[in-house]
Amino acid sequence: MAAGSGPARRRRLAEIFRFALVGGVNTGTFFGCYLLLHPWMPYFAAYSLAFLLSMIGSFFLNTYFTYRTRPTWKKFALFPLTNVTNYLVQSVGLYALVTWAGMDDRIAPLVAAVVAIPFTYLISQRILVPRNAGQDPDASGPGSETDERQPSRLA
Repeated sequence: MAAGSGPARRRRLAEIFRFALVGGVNTGTFFGCYLLLHPWMPYFAAYSLAFLLSMIGSFFLNTYFTYRTRPTWKKFALFPLTNVTNYLVQSVGLYALVTWAGMDDRIAPLVAAVVAIPFTYLISQRILVPRNAGQDPDASGPGSETDERQPSRLA
């Protein structure tokens, strides 16, 4: 059997699918907040506040649904690291799209968000999934009793 096939590969694909689903919900939440805030504040301030609100929701959706692990204060404190890169990539993209490309400032955040998706997945996985989750799926991993006894990969 080739490396990366079988149950481990199916689990990874299911995790990526759940991440994409959470990302869709998170993007909708972000964009809805952005559109609600945009009439009352400059576009970049609305973008930043909407980003913060959706990041909190993203933490809980990713811990419970995507990676099937329990949220902890440590993970909550580290989770913004997943969005630092995301925020920087999106911010640069937003600025470039609005300022240099002349894109509508109501649509540009969506375009910039797409570019940041792979970075966010890799970093969130490193923070929210225990180190040995992929080694022995019967012994521990997301959702198991020993899940929270393992440090995060960034710890």
